[in-house]
Amino acid sequence: MRHIILDTETTGFDPLQGHRIVEIGCVEMVGYIATGKTFQCYLNPEREMPEAARNVHGLSDEFLKDKPLFSQVVEEFLNFISDDPLVIHNAPFDMAFLNAELQRIGFSPLAKTRAIDTVLLARKAFPGAPASLDALCKRFKIDASTRQLHGALLDSRLLADVFVELSGGKQTGLNMEFAHDKKSKSKAEKRADKNSAVARPLRDFPLTDDERAIHEAAVASIKDNLWKKLA
Repeated sequence: MRHIILDTETTGFDPLQGHRIVEIGCVEMVGYIATGKTFQCYLNPEREMPEAARNVHGLSDEFLKDKPLFSQVVEEFLNFISDDPLVIHNAPFDMAFLNAELQRIGFSPLAKTRAIDTVLLARKAFPGAPASLDALCKRFKIDASTRQLHGALLDSRLLADVFVELSGGKQTGLNMEFAHDKKSKSKAEKRADKNSAVARPLRDFPLTDDERAIHEAAVASIKDNLWKKLA
C-alpha cells in the first residue's frame, strides 16, 4: 500500500475568501515506511501575505514573489500523488485549498474520499485528548524539536511517524503485519492465510522409560478419558 502524507501552508483559513496555498509538502510511504521520496514546492499566491499567516509559517511576500504559480507545478504534483490515499492532518482544510487551486485552473477536484484524516484517527484512538500534531508527537515521543515554525514538508515528515503509530506501530507482530492490515482483512482472507501455512514434518522427541511411566499414570488417573475409549 502506497500512502502520500500531505500538508499545505496557506495565506489564511478560507479559500472562498481568496486565500491561497503558499507551500505543498508530500512524503511517500510504502508499507508504512517512508521511502525517502518527497515532493515540496513554494508557491507565489498572487496576493499579499497577512501578518497572522506569516507568523505561523514565516513565509514573506519577498520570499514568495519569484516562486512558481500553482499552474506551473500542478502536473508534477498530480503525478507524485497519483491515485493513492492522502494522509492529512485536518483533511477538510487542505483538501478545500487544493481543490480550490485545481478548479481555478480548470482541473478536476480531488475526491474527498481519498483523504485519511489523522485528526479523526487520533480522536477515535484517544477520545477527549488533544489531537494537534504537536500533541501527538509528544504522545508518541516523536522528536519535533526542529518545528519552530510550521512547514509543509517538515510537518508531513512528522505526520508520517504519527500515522504509523496511529496505524498500530512500526511492527506489531513477528509476521511483519501492522494492526491496520489485520483489521482490514476479511474473514475469507484470514482463512486463506491460515490455510496457506506450510506444513512441517513432526519432530521426534523420544521419551525415557521414566517419562513414559509418569505419562501413562497421569492418563490412567483421568476418569472416562478419551484415550481409553479410542484405544
